[in-house]
Amino acid sequence: MKTMNLAGIYPPIVTPFLKDDVAHHYLAENVEKLSKSGIKGLIVLGSNGENVYLSEEEKIDVVKTTIQSASKNMLIIVGSGCESTRETIYLTNRMAKIGAHAALIVTPFYYGSKINDEALIKHYSTVADQVEIPILLYNVPKFTGINLSIEALSALSKHPNIIGIKDSSGNVNQLGQYLNQVNPDFNVLVGTAGALFGALTLGCKGGILALANILPKKCVEIFQLVQDGKIKEARELQLRLIPVNHAITTKYGISGLKYAMNLLGYKGGEVRSPLLATKYEEQEKIKEILMGAGIEIT
Repeated sequence: MKTMNLAGIYPPIVTPFLKDDVAHHYLAENVEKLSKSGIKGLIVLGSNGENVYLSEEEKIDVVKTTIQSASKNMLIIVGSGCESTRETIYLTNRMAKIGAHAALIVTPFYYGSKINDEALIKHYSTVADQVEIPILLYNVPKFTGINLSIEALSALSKHPNIIGIKDSSGNVNQLGQYLNQVNPDFNVLVGTAGALFGALTLGCKGGILALANILPKKCVEIFQLVQDGKIKEARELQLRLIPVNHAITTKYGISGLKYAMNLLGYKGGEVRSPLLATKYEEQEKIKEILMGAGIEIT
């Protein structure tokens, strides 16, 4: 298949809930607003989309709403990785039929120690052979306990239908090792805004960033500053945003991200159980962190 140039910034969009149901009107509003912020595309059903809490039909409906609400130039990349190879192929092809441009496939992890390089190479190669859209690998050790090795990536990057990787390890050294093992047209995307500046200067094509749900223009600005060689300005902006990114990812998680969205003109909605809503003192701390970074609350 033809390769895609994925250079740019992608928010892994949230799934807003109201009373435990998907709030499609909130989702549509967020997508329309994000589409006008300079981003390259949208990641649907990623970790921040509470993918693991959605039924298959809910996943299909979320992707349909996103495609209908996004501007036509947006790349739509869908998280369709499942624990089995068979189910991953099935769900990815369902997503292809409704209009997804590419799929983000998380490493299977449930049987931990048995998910070695050999298993991962076979899994991803089989998926890539049998799906109708290109795929990206998704390495997120903090959730899966699996870290995709340099050797596995090197082998998989040669497959014509595997076009990139989202690496959320936060390890810039590993990103550099990944970049050393792949062709220049392979899309290495960083999965955490805390490492965006470092990743871009190493040669990553862009980022899939939770922070881009609330500050898409700032994330795009860092990307553009690096492209323009304005390294000092990019570094300063990166440093200013690090506390915000830490708050809405590591410290307060998805409920914190959704609360921050509500403060900044988006519709975060509720989280789905067993996740818990932010407490009052957490909300006050999030406000304080945003204001400390010079972010204007609406």
